[in-house]
Amino acid sequence: MVTIELLSDLARRAGAITLQYFNTQLEIISKSDNSPVTIADRTTEEWLRAEIGRRFPDDGIVGEEFGTKEGSSGRRWILDPIDGTRSFIHGVPLYGVMIGVEKDGEMMGGAIYVPPLNELIVAVKGQGCFWNGRRAAVSTKSKLEDATVCTSDIMHHYEHNKGAGWDALCRRVALVRTWGDCFGYMMVATGRADVMLDAVMSPWDIAALQPILEEAGGRLTDYEGNTGIYGKDSIGSNGLLHDEVLKIVGG
Repeated sequence: MVTIELLSDLARRAGAITLQYFNTQLEIISKSDNSPVTIADRTTEEWLRAEIGRRFPDDGIVGEEFGTKEGSSGRRWILDPIDGTRSFIHGVPLYGVMIGVEKDGEMMGGAIYVPPLNELIVAVKGQGCFWNGRRAAVSTKSKLEDATVCTSDIMHHYEHNKGAGWDALCRRVALVRTWGDCFGYMMVATGRADVMLDAVMSPWDIAALQPILEEAGGRLTDYEGNTGIYGKDSIGSNGLLHDEVLKIVGG
């Protein structure tokens, strides 16, 4: 059974592995998509795969670094061992370990742990969302003019034909910051930011986010308003602002 406690334990222990490499001299390897990877990413995912396989041998696993292991239970673990590898490489303490759990095609749980800050957010469908042990909740802001908006990489919007919508959104809101990668979505789920957008995403970037944001009272879709983890981009919000953001940046 997947629980808040189990997800918390896995995320924290995986995060401890990343800290062994954080702010050290690492070889940086470029993957086929030109994104970077290090021994920290690979060692962390290897540990997660081994630990999940030991506990749940019939479950499937999908990870950013080592692909897909098929399972027979109908349950699948979706892993991003270090979300924000570029931040990690540069010594920025806003990277995170991400773990999502999917059952028969539906996201059932997720965890994000930001090791340098010791911030953990974890959710299981129907059981709520918890931030360092206390209930997490999105903000109650209902006007874009009051909103804080985050993104990981501003240039991605222009590189993927979303620049005009991004510019229009920025003109409307109170504050724009690049508290990016999974940390930005954690900020939304805990009410410290109101909207987080990414113009480029993969399933392992999204999987943990859906249960976390929804259990915190928020919403997660792609830029066209579709729910699920297989979109190519994502918008996370407090829910109250979501439709208006979609009108500005969607399509």
